[in-house]
This record gives sequence, C-alpha cells and structure tokens, in this order.
Amino acid sequence: MHLIRPVREADLEGLLALAGHASFGLTTLPCDADWLAGRIRDSEEGFRRLGDGRPRGEAYLFVLEDTTTTRLVGTAGVISKVGGFEPFYAYHIRTTVHESTMLGVRKEIRTLHLVREHDGPCEIVSMFLHPDLRGRGAGRPLSLSRFLFIAEHPASFDATVIAEMRGVLDDAGRSEFWDAVGRHFFEIDYPKADYLSLLNKRFIADLMPRHPIYIPLLPPAAQAVIGRVHPETEPALAIVRGEGFESSGMVDIFEAGPIVRCPRDRLRLVRESARGPVAALVDRHAAGGDFLAGTTGIGFRACQTSLECLPDGGVVLPARTAEALGVGVGDVVRYGRLRGAVHD
Repeated sequence: MHLIRPVREADLEGLLALAGHASFGLTTLPCDADWLAGRIRDSEEGFRRLGDGRPRGEAYLFVLEDTTTTRLVGTAGVISKVGGFEPFYAYHIRTTVHESTMLGVRKEIRTLHLVREHDGPCEIVSMFLHPDLRGRGAGRPLSLSRFLFIAEHPASFDATVIAEMRGVLDDAGRSEFWDAVGRHFFEIDYPKADYLSLLNKRFIADLMPRHPIYIPLLPPAAQAVIGRVHPETEPALAIVRGEGFESSGMVDIFEAGPIVRCPRDRLRLVRESARGPVAALVDRHAAGGDFLAGTTGIGFRACQTSLECLPDGGVVLPARTAEALGVGVGDVVRYGRLRGAVHD
C-alpha cells in the first residue's frame, strides 16, 4: 500500500535518494541535503501553524511511502501563498494587433511581459514520482492529495491555486527558450539559473529585462516551446486539468513552461469531497469504487482506497486502509472520488 503523509526529519536520507532520480527542471526537489533539510523544517513549521489564520506562505511537503518497504517513492507539495518578501515572477503573454491599410497587412503579435507578484496565489509544487512507479496509477492520488488537504483547510490557502508545469528541456538540461532569452542577460546556463532561483531570487530582479519581448523575434526553436510541457510532465498536466485548471496566459521565465490556474473553491475535489464518520471496517474491498481518503486532524494522511458511502453519511473502509490512516470506527475522514464524472 502507498501512504501519503507529511514529510518529517527522519525522511531526509530517503528524500535525498528520491531527489537523485529527478531530472532538470524540478526546481523544488534539488539533490542538496542542506536545502532539503531546510525544506523539511519549513514543512513541519507549516503544519504547526496550520489553522492559525490567513495564508502567510506556509510550505507543506508530503511524501509517498511504500508501507511494505517504508521507502519514499514520491513527493508533492503546496505553498499556501507565494510572493511576499521574494516576489513570484512569470511572463504574461499578450497579443496586440498591428495593421496597415496602405499595405493591406494585419498582424497579431505576441509579446512577453514580466510579472512580479508580491501578493500571489497558492501554488502546488514538487510533484515527483519515482521512475519505477510511473504509469502504474500512483501519480493521481499523490497529486490529488493536496486538493483533499486544501478542502479540509480552505481558509489556510489563497483563493486562487496555480501550478507551474515543467517546460521543454533536453536530456542535458538545455532550454531553447533560455538560450534565446535568459542567457543574454544572466550569462549562465539554465540548470544553474534554475538552482540559484531556489536559493535567492534577487538576481532576477537585478538582471531580468523590464521591456516586453517580441516573440516573433525569437528563434523558431524557442518560439516552438513557449507554453509547452516536458514529455514527462504531460500526465501531471492532464491530472490537474481534470481537476479544473486552465491556462493563465503566463509562462515560466526560465524555460517558458505553462502556468495553469484554478479558483480554490472550483477545484473538483474541493467541491466534491465530503466528510463522514467511519461506520464500519471490512476485511475486503468496500463497495463503491476508487476513492482518495484522508484524515481530518492537523496531521494529514491519505491513501487510495475502496470506500462505501452509507445513506446516513457514514463510510465503510477496508481495515487495511483504516490502519494506514490511523483511524477507527467513529473517526471522521474526508474522501472524494479519484476521478470526476468525465475521466480525463
């Protein structure tokens, strides 16, 4: 069984091993022990402050644990609100019309405009699954666990949720977009710029051009990747689209991957999930299909499970699920279907 739970201090070695499988472009999961240790501390602090009031930039990190081997096989995170002391940066794509009646020419020209957001939205981050599990159904519950968590604590998250999807890179970490734009201003390669942005974004404010960038002036190879995702990111994009995310009209400033967004309260799992007491445990699959079920206290745990909804609002869970979640008869769980009425 796979259990989704908050990261903890003892997970550092396993998290570092998992980060070693991450390729270029996954900014928030670097193979850096000191940084990851700090990320664990930040997450633990976020959980301690959960429910204290409005979102203030708390970062929650979850891990996917194989309960048979106790090995960490995935991560997923959410930041309650981006911006603040370090702004959130993106390029907004705008289209203007240029027309000459004398020449009979009408052109729609796309331009990139730098956005600096100090009072930004909630952001889902750090979605990563061990290569051995890809294509085996583990990614969906891991990704959706964040929305189940948000559904349980909505006031702790900004009213808009975004996701920066990894853009197109080659196997060496080279970005056509970065080489056409960023390299001219920063004089470093994409992997280094991506890593430095994790430590301190000051260099972006110092060197990023303020004026619009005309997309038609970029090399065709750079134009072609604007708003596109890395092939390995396509399943993750499909999952969040199925939950209600749509294009924001913005792209990442380094590799031009798309930024998608959805109002928090319109997320499918936030709208459709429900709470109910555990009415009974069974030593088999419960009737009712595939669900994601999670705990309702401060310490969050979730897993994919069969689940039966009773007319009185109670639920029936497999005993194995209840053991993994640490709940028993009478405890309240939050649950929702893994897929909506229309499968993506």
